[in-house]
Amino acid sequence: MNNIAETISQGGEEMKVSKIIYVFVVFVSAIILSYSPARADQFKIAIMQEERGAAAKYRQLETYLKNKGIEFSFVGATNYPAAADMFASGEVDAMFSGSGIAGTFIIKDLATPLVRPVSKEGFSTYHATLVARKGSPKFTGSADYFKGKKVIFTPLASAGEFFYHSIDGIESAKATTLKAASHAAAIEALANDSADVAIVKNHMWNKLKSKYPNLISVGEDSEENPDGTLIVSKKADPKIVSRVSAALLALKDDNSQEAQASRDELGIQAYIKTTTSDFKHTLDILKRAGVDKSFNFSFK
Repeated sequence: MNNIAETISQGGEEMKVSKIIYVFVVFVSAIILSYSPARADQFKIAIMQEERGAAAKYRQLETYLKNKGIEFSFVGATNYPAAADMFASGEVDAMFSGSGIAGTFIIKDLATPLVRPVSKEGFSTYHATLVARKGSPKFTGSADYFKGKKVIFTPLASAGEFFYHSIDGIESAKATTLKAASHAAAIEALANDSADVAIVKNHMWNKLKSKYPNLISVGEDSEENPDGTLIVSKKADPKIVSRVSAALLALKDDNSQEAQASRDELGIQAYIKTTTSDFKHTLDILKRAGVDKSFNFSFK
């Protein structure tokens, strides 16, 4: 009987030891998996579904970041409200954005700016320019300027729709507003007599104005907006965000083939650090246009 009891006791101890070893192995495996680079360094960037082709221009940057141990992928959003929900839920980590959308996400307390590109020409900001046909009066800064006019601009742009709606009393002007797919398209529509005034990016106007000798600038905004900023979700892992920021800021002085290819493909010379203070003027435009936390990315 004693031998049987001892055998049972020994068997019980062996089972306890086996369980302890099993729990230990599971615990260690969980730790290893949690620190796996494939998981820890994933960085998801939102992109509008109709802009999926735009993701192609980031192919070289994707390779550059991958060599830095950072994997990133694009996640399609049907529209900006959907993208806002993805930021709020943590489904995506970031988005490259114009200043109008970036500023709106900042006002909604969904994101913070991280970096923005410096173009080959040395620009990292822009402002709104008003363009009209030769002989048109200069923009007075008043909403009355637009009475009886057809105005064309790109939607949800600081140098477009947001600028227009930021003008005091603009609703009383009762102008006809038209939306263009791009700043270049807005200028083209103006040249074709489809509109009386176009509100566009100053850099685009300067690039194209030689093609349109019958058009002139009749006014412009007095301050600048950050261009093409990478905004990051407040739900994003700060350690990964820090690594992404460091890698992008290092792009300027990196002489590797991948870095050079990234700069060439994007048409930039560097990324520079960007903060909410850089959006001071943009946020002022947006708030004057009526953008608040409840804004749903459209004007009535």
